Amino acid sequence: MAAIRPASVVDAARLIQAKELSPVDLTEACLARIRARNDELRAFITVTDDGARADAARAQKEIGAGNYRGALHGIPVSVKDLVDVAGTPTTSASRVPGRRPLHDAPVVGMLRRAGAVVVGKTNLHEFAFGTTGDETAFGVIRNPVDPSRSAGGSSSGAAVALVEGMCYGSVGTDTGGSSRIPAAACGVTGLKPTSGEISTDGVVALSATLDHVGPLAGSVTDTALLYYAMLDGDARLDRVPQPALDPLWLAAPGPYFCDVLDSDVRRLFGAARAGLARAGHAISDVAIAHADRIADVYLHIVLPEAAWYHAPMVTDHADQYSPGVRLRLEMGAYVLAEDYLRAMHARIALRRAVDRALEGVDALILPAMAIGAPPLGAASVEIDGREEPVRAVMLRLTQLFNITGHPAIAIPCGRGADGLPRAVQLVGHRGSTERLIQVALAVERTVAGSPREQA
Repeated sequence: MAAIRPASVVDAARLIQAKELSPVDLTEACLARIRARNDELRAFITVTDDGARADAARAQKEIGAGNYRGALHGIPVSVKDLVDVAGTPTTSASRVPGRRPLHDAPVVGMLRRAGAVVVGKTNLHEFAFGTTGDETAFGVIRNPVDPSRSAGGSSSGAAVALVEGMCYGSVGTDTGGSSRIPAAACGVTGLKPTSGEISTDGVVALSATLDHVGPLAGSVTDTALLYYAMLDGDARLDRVPQPALDPLWLAAPGPYFCDVLDSDVRRLFGAARAGLARAGHAISDVAIAHADRIADVYLHIVLPEAAWYHAPMVTDHADQYSPGVRLRLEMGAYVLAEDYLRAMHARIALRRAVDRALEGVDALILPAMAIGAPPLGAASVEIDGREEPVRAVMLRLTQLFNITGHPAIAIPCGRGADGLPRAVQLVGHRGSTERLIQVALAVERTVAGSPREQA
């Protein structure tokens, strides 16, 4: 049984339910992968070997007794080290003193209810305040496709762990794209549900207005199973909706969203559109009003909210923050209350603009990230002969949907000439994450392959 290496949550779940694979063997295989690759890639901060083995043995015993809970029962998962796991430090990838929680965050409690095995806590861009994963007290996080490249951020370690087979699902957070960006950079799937669907209690805040918790996994189906488990602890295979059978009506926002794209993103997004059209789906062009205000609105919300949350810690531990994170926190302290309130009002206008763009269609479709994974440490990248700031260009296509709260999912759509993954993003109607999953399942059939198939 130890030699069996399932490629997905679905495959593993079927083997476990049929008692052809044991949770103990599957967990040991994931722990072995962590031991083999973590020193190089720095996906994990804390590996909970003993707890994972105990949870896997418990799951094996329960399943053997006929008490099978569903598709995540006995499946190894990881948790971003911004989220509380009882008895394990929450470091937020910082030298700033963290917390030692006595209780699981609700989202972790839901995963345990589904029977998942937590193998450890993943590395991230410090305090989730960055997109590249190279500001962390626990070692720069490296892209498994090309270790000289960023793994995206801030849920960097979560995506790396999935590609490397260190776990089968990951808990991420997303404030401006922090799940979708690393998913796009590494070639996995990342879902940001509708705002407020999954509890952010027990999660270190970045911006209370914009923070989301969501899953990363190797496919849309696996991501859906993680989503249901995180939502209410019930991850049954028969709960995952069937892919949309009727032709889809999609809208592609062009102005702003397609103005700054690298050549591989432009080519692969065009190929995805063409493939969907050949499959019988309709794609129209649409403009989202006020798109030129997105970055301004985002910054005037995230900066002061982060500065407020961190103010006591910055006072006592300023020298223990990474320089870039500290700078952004200090910038937030100088945002005027008037500018913050103006941004909060503009947020409503942007939400209405996205609602209007979604009228009469199943989802919006656009690239998930404007570039492939940038070189580690790069401050800028060249696109069409112009230098673009790395942080801004990585956030450019995802941050709007944190502002508005619409559900969004990143799906791999192939690799560029540089060998790095690229991804499309689907955006659904507010409150309709399940319908977005159904649309994503249909789109995935045309545009995506698993990271292992692409490797």
